[in-house]
Amino acid sequence: MRALRFALLAALLAATDAQAAALERFRVYVRTTQSARADFAQQVVDRNGKRVQESKGSFLFLRPGRFRWNYAKPYPQLIVGDGERVWIHDLDLNQVTVRKLARAIGSTPAALLAGAAEIEKAFELSEAGTKDGLEWLDAKPREREAGFERVRLGLGVSGVEAMELVDQFGQTTLLRFSNIVRNPKLNGTEFRFTPPAGADVLGEK
Repeated sequence: MRALRFALLAALLAATDAQAAALERFRVYVRTTQSARADFAQQVVDRNGKRVQESKGSFLFLRPGRFRWNYAKPYPQLIVGDGERVWIHDLDLNQVTVRKLARAIGSTPAALLAGAAEIEKAFELSEAGTKDGLEWLDAKPREREAGFERVRLGLGVSGVEAMELVDQFGQTTLLRFSNIVRNPKLNGTEFRFTPPAGADVLGEK
């Protein structure tokens, strides 16, 4: 019986150490990852678990607050953060929506990743165990007006390899990242955006 108690205690301590290491692992990732590029696959499911949307694309980010998130399928859309504003270009409608970066930080996965250097100011982080070979962190927004009620970050050998975002309507956005390259050389021109001629521009300029 004593041996069993020691075994259970050892397992508990090992799990606690692993969880503590997950949070520190994320902090190290943030400190050591100034830029990144990757492909992504995204699914959106409703509160009943029904898949309502699928999309694919690629992204770049460069801290602080600069990113380029390109949806290729099924509908082309470009999201660019230039460090001050977030530009969302719907290519089919030729419509551009612009928001200040501070207001958009919780509303797009790209903004959250690129602004992660200050994520603990915007989100309360807690351990969420392991799943699908990844270590997970829960990120609860500190502001009521954040774009999502809850965000989960999945950490693997390449850093953040997955995200789950739950909005106020009960929909969950699931993201998986592949072909991740950390700290590629970027010159900054990738994060400039000028609305194309004839586009309707809505929002905060």
